Amino acid sequence: MTIALARGLTLSSLLLVGAIAGFFYAYWCSVMIGLDAAGAAVAAPAMQGINATVRNAMFAPSFFGPLVVLPAAALASALGGARMAALWLTAAFVTFAIGAFLVTLWINVPMNNAFAAASPGEWPRYLADWSFWNGVRTIASFAALALVGLALMDQSRHGA
Repeated sequence: MTIALARGLTLSSLLLVGAIAGFFYAYWCSVMIGLDAAGAAVAAPAMQGINATVRNAMFAPSFFGPLVVLPAAALASALGGARMAALWLTAAFVTFAIGAFLVTLWINVPMNNAFAAASPGEWPRYLADWSFWNGVRTIASFAALALVGLALMDQSRHGA
């Protein structure tokens, strides 16, 4: 039962981390570029609207889910005898928690809150700073995704 649970939780981790990595990546490679191309007078209020609505029931599982499912998958893997998978999953958790979740809470959300009442003239600086930190979140999320993939490969090799 622990082996099946470990695989299920690890696959769930893969999907959740993949979803948030894709979310951050879409902003990194298209959304912010597109908003900027529209000009500050359009981009600033559009981003303010996005920031006001992004925290919703569709976003929550991919953002908060890895914080619960990754440690559970690591524990189930360890109990199922896939200790290397447990280490990969723990590394994925730490990478996601620090590089994506905490960066969001400590940097991007305060930036968003400060930008909520900003004028379009503040768009260029916000864009540069926010995009940099979103790049950090994107890279961290994809790194966590790769670590979950390594855990799945290890589970397969060891019958977990």
